[in-house]
Amino acid sequence: MEASEQFNILPKVVGVGRFPAWLHRPLPQGAGLWATQGTMRDQKLHTVCEEAKCPNLLECWSKKTATFLAMGKECTRNCGFCDISFSKEPGPLESDEPMRIAESIRSLGLRHAVVTMVARDDLPDGGAEHLVAIVEAIRRECPGVTVELLTSDLSGNWEALDRVLATRPEIFNYNVETVRRMTPRVRHKATYDRTLELLARARRARGSAPVKSGLMVGLGEQVAEVEETLRDLHAAGVDVVTMGQYLQPHRHKLRVKEFVHPDQFEAYAAYGRSIGIPHLFVGPFMRSSYNAGAFLQQIHGIQNATTEPAPTAVGRR
Repeated sequence: MEASEQFNILPKVVGVGRFPAWLHRPLPQGAGLWATQGTMRDQKLHTVCEEAKCPNLLECWSKKTATFLAMGKECTRNCGFCDISFSKEPGPLESDEPMRIAESIRSLGLRHAVVTMVARDDLPDGGAEHLVAIVEAIRRECPGVTVELLTSDLSGNWEALDRVLATRPEIFNYNVETVRRMTPRVRHKATYDRTLELLARARRARGSAPVKSGLMVGLGEQVAEVEETLRDLHAAGVDVVTMGQYLQPHRHKLRVKEFVHPDQFEAYAAYGRSIGIPHLFVGPFMRSSYNAGAFLQQIHGIQNATTEPAPTAVGRR
């Protein structure tokens, strides 16, 4: 069985023809892939890599890196783009999950840990205190490891957001995902304006520390709308933007409307820089946490973020 089949990451293509040349690449191999899988299985942890069918899973896991998905694998939102399982009543939080995540980080030898979460609208604080416990466990058990948090909007609970921000992660991330017009179709509960408000609050709380957001293209948005979104992110104080090609993870999810050419990604990056966004990481395979440690090193020169060279910010790869 091919690795891509075992990990169930083959995206679906409906209505737009075969993948263009720039979306083809060789599949990586190596012991790191199975070591990463073994660690996640041993610790009974979930990753967004698997649950969301990320096309970069094989590459990242072969380098023994992964993005931890906290608070279970069932999300209380059923977004049009995301393949994570939906449930109105997900299971209870596991009190030992923070320690299991920390132990996995130590086992994999990670120097930069990325933790994301399912939306937990069933919890009064949206899971904020559990996220705080995860950061505290990482800091206690893995000294020197830098932390990147990719949160939900916590249903607009700003007190809960303040608790998360108080952990002072090296990178704070919340994705806008798409342009204003398409937000109601693409996202289940999150709104475009609340996203901007959350990012602006994070900016005010974090001083000069990086605030990150990301979006997908290929869902039917117009160039002018993407440029508007970049302006809105800049106005909210976002200084790190990721942008990648949307790939349909399941036949019941939104269809791909366009395979965006790498030249257009470069044009978006150039526009973002022209309006003052200092760090743009864009390209067909770009995802929020892709090569996150290398990008942190590139942004801040943090030498212990990763031992791998930072890839180019824009490219066909």
